[in-house]
Amino acid sequence: MFGIVAAVVALVGLLAALGHVGYLAMLNNAARKRGLSGTATSDYVSGRWKVAGGTALVALIGLLLTNANSVPVDVVGLLLGGGAGIAAKQALDSTREQFRGIS
Repeated sequence: MFGIVAAVVALVGLLAALGHVGYLAMLNNAARKRGLSGTATSDYVSGRWKVAGGTALVALIGLLLTNANSVPVDVVGLLLGGGAGIAAKQALDSTREQFRGIS
């Protein structure tokens, strides 16, 4: 039973991390379409890829760890997946605040 809960938490963490990656991809695409006026946005996005990729990778590792038949390993997977999801959500909120009101 605990393994199922750990897997759900890790999966939600992975989805949050992938949401941040998708948002950065969308911002980068829009910045490239603007050409020279999107350079600042493109530079900002380039600096955020490591955070987004790192949280997605940690969340994926956490999800993979929840496939074990061991409660301690499930706990580690839950902590990695959940922690990565929280970090990704905070990074996504930070990125969204940076560009709020800019159209």
